[in-house]
Amino acid sequence: MLILAGIIPLIGLFHPGLFVGHDVHLQVARIASFYKSLSEGIIVPRWGGELNLGYGHPALMFYYPLTSYVAALFHFIGFPLVFSAKLVYALGFIGSGVAMYYWIKELWGDKAGFISGVLYMYAPYRFVDLYVRGSIGENFFFIWPPLLLYFLTKSSKKQNWIYLTGGSMSLAALILSHNALSIMFLPFIGIYGLLLVLAAKRKLLVFTHQLLVLGSGFGLTAFFWIPALVESKYTLQNVIMGDGIYKNFMNFSQLLGSKVGALQWTIMLVLILVLFLWKLGKIKLKITNYDLRIVILAIVFFIFALFMILSISRPIYETFTILKQFQFPWRWLSLAIFLSAIIAGFLSKLIPRANSNIAIYALLAASIFLTRNMWNIENYTNNSDEYYINYQGSTDASGETSPIWSVRFMEVKPNAHLEVIDGKAEIAEVSRESVIHQYNVTVVSERVRLLENTLYFPGWNVYIDGNKLALDDLSWQDRDHHGLMTFYVPEGEHEIIVKLERTKVRMLAEIISLISIGLLVSLPILSKVLWSKK
Repeated sequence: MLILAGIIPLIGLFHPGLFVGHDVHLQVARIASFYKSLSEGIIVPRWGGELNLGYGHPALMFYYPLTSYVAALFHFIGFPLVFSAKLVYALGFIGSGVAMYYWIKELWGDKAGFISGVLYMYAPYRFVDLYVRGSIGENFFFIWPPLLLYFLTKSSKKQNWIYLTGGSMSLAALILSHNALSIMFLPFIGIYGLLLVLAAKRKLLVFTHQLLVLGSGFGLTAFFWIPALVESKYTLQNVIMGDGIYKNFMNFSQLLGSKVGALQWTIMLVLILVLFLWKLGKIKLKITNYDLRIVILAIVFFIFALFMILSISRPIYETFTILKQFQFPWRWLSLAIFLSAIIAGFLSKLIPRANSNIAIYALLAASIFLTRNMWNIENYTNNSDEYYINYQGSTDASGETSPIWSVRFMEVKPNAHLEVIDGKAEIAEVSRESVIHQYNVTVVSERVRLLENTLYFPGWNVYIDGNKLALDDLSWQDRDHHGLMTFYVPEGEHEIIVKLERTKVRMLAEIISLISIGLLVSLPILSKVLWSKK
């Protein structure tokens, strides 16, 4: 029933063509560039070689890669590129409801899980995220918080390497699905984990398990988040974003409207009323201290999430500047609808069994009725896969991940990939892949100055006849060629290779991820040592 409920709003998604949303075409173009790099044998794509009018772009280094890996897998199997992206959208929507079902079922039973799953999918913001904004990363992200909490809950009851592996991979998927939302959700997940420790009989073992999940999850994803964090200083991110987040605050009347959702507001208010009457002794309910702690935690974070959307929260953003990277304060609605779905599951547990089925069907009917107009897709584009494969934009709506030495968007296509700007030479392009460009150059003057029409970013190096050019001899801040690489070549015939290589930061990050993979593979053996009853 839950999967069927998830399919109903997605019927329009599989209409011929690609639905029109804010960033939908950029998401598919990014996937196409990502797939091209994978097909060239690059396991961790970081550079879109054909993007930005062919000057290249480091967008792949900073945007969540998991959705691109999954879509690339679908495309590799044989699905068209556009259809592969649609499958990822659909998987994120339905998968989130299923993950929420399993977690809440573990806490309060299958009917509670069903109600939470439905509310999690049918929140109005989910449809805005899907059909208006077209954010493939945020949509896919919703799978992982409840799935991670499911594995943490299971492992608090029984220490098993399967739960540790599942928790580690869920945390890794959460981080790789969306950078900003990961930061937003992790405090709630961390406090929930501590509640599990407090409720466990073997507290030290459960806490150790959670530390292993934390370490493994961050270690597995180090290849992505460490370079993205450290090397973002080489982009226009801070220049373009700046204090832009302050322009997107909402007022309280907007929150009371359709942004949060009528059902979500109703559920939260009913919960507060029920707890108030219960405390006064007006009604009798069986509520354990453990359940009460979870519910209070959800209420507190729900209020905090809504607070962070309002302008009165500005001092917090000014104090914790990393929060400015959220770009839009209303992204906190992602956390708010997650918490309201938890509350819905808890309330369903309090409903007498005789009325539980009625409540389930009533909730499902109300969810469908209240959001039915949000499923309508008005426009579609019929661009072929080739359009996205040959796309030459930046896949970056604001240009925030463009190199700091460049402009936000290049405006004129280059005459050639490698050009002479001073002296005389003949250039023959031998091969060109995303991160390796090879040329044969015959210099007929004393020396020649060449322009490689590729934007510089740390890691790009030039080799002349196999010898690496010193960075002091490579320029990328020429006023006439903003951000492009220029260098001198002496007289004679030369083989020139321009390629993007790992920086020390990327190398270290990838080593950490490889070590983490090794540890994850060894978990069956490690778990026997850690959790032996002896």
